[in-house]
Amino acid sequence: MATQKRLTASKLRENVYRILDQVLDTGTPVEIERRGKQLRIVPADGAVSRMPGRLAQLKARRYLRCDPEVLVHIDWSREWRP
Repeated sequence: MATQKRLTASKLRENVYRILDQVLDTGTPVEIERRGKQLRIVPADGAVSRMPGRLAQLKARRYLRCDPEVLVHIDWSREWRP
């Protein structure tokens, strides 16, 4: 588990949903200072999300109709215009 972050109550208010999602995704506690006292947001037992990131959720698409390695070795110098 990574080290916990420290924020003011104002920063928490600005980004509350992002911060809560971050605690769920990483399991890293966040400490909040309010009126000189420390509060801690931690995930409940078993609440840490193991959902894949946004890139992993993208639908696979096939745009090339050939092997990509073929494109790497094509001589494009005749097509290039400075």
